[in-house]
Amino acid sequence: MSEKQNIMLVDGMALLFRGFFATSFRGNFMKTSQGVPTNGIFGFFKYLLNAIETFQPSHVICCWDMGSRTFRTDLYAQYKGNREAPPEELIPQFDLVKEAVEAFDIPNIGIEGYEADDCIGTLARQFGSMSDVLILTGDQDILQLVDETISVAIMKKGQGNYAVYRSHNFYQERGLHPHQVVDLKALMGDTSDNYPGVKGIGEKTALKLLQEYHTIEGILENLETVSKSIRGKIERDLDMLHLSRKLARIHCEVPVSCPLDEALYKMDKEKVRVKFEELEFKGLLKSLA
Repeated sequence: MSEKQNIMLVDGMALLFRGFFATSFRGNFMKTSQGVPTNGIFGFFKYLLNAIETFQPSHVICCWDMGSRTFRTDLYAQYKGNREAPPEELIPQFDLVKEAVEAFDIPNIGIEGYEADDCIGTLARQFGSMSDVLILTGDQDILQLVDETISVAIMKKGQGNYAVYRSHNFYQERGLHPHQVVDLKALMGDTSDNYPGVKGIGEKTALKLLQEYHTIEGILENLETVSKSIRGKIERDLDMLHLSRKLARIHCEVPVSCPLDEALYKMDKEKVRVKFEELEFKGLLKSLA
């Protein structure tokens, strides 16, 4: 491993939900002999251990959402309001997965009123000034954080498949710069987070506008030069455009911190073995050995 510190920030919920749905779509929930469902946790660790093997981080920190109420729901009551309650088999796994993460001596970070993304953004900016940071997630919103020292690995279908975005390849991959991602989302909205953006403007149009005018301010200053139809849409939805931008922006000044020495990745195999035996993860125990 190189001398340089490279810190991996993990979007815990993204891995847990992905692990859960990847194994439960046929209705086959893994359970311990006590009847405790564990399929989400099992999937979580398969993804996490694969990413650690692939990217070889020197430090690992796991960030979590802490309930559905955040400053974004205060701004817009319908934010994420389209999401169903988590499946009942997943609920006991929320606390159990954090206990298992602790067995790896990986810090769990989360703060009420903010999302995991905000914790990730804050820590990425703190550490990015002195180290390389890689964010592991399934969530495209995080792409707004990419810069010279912060990269994002988006998990793709199948284990071990990642789209890795770095500052030098971002524009050719996405057709815009990382700092424009927030404005893109403000214009087109986000169906998964349930905010509309500007009604009638999709990704293609939003991308074209930003390529031409660079920012929302640039678009608004040049409204007389855009087509009448697009101008009408923007003028009708101006308030929602500004609100959607606030909802899309990751808040990078959250009151969280994590001493770097606590995040040094040095797995105590015995500690992990005890936890995995408790969860009855025979396959993962073999891979640890």
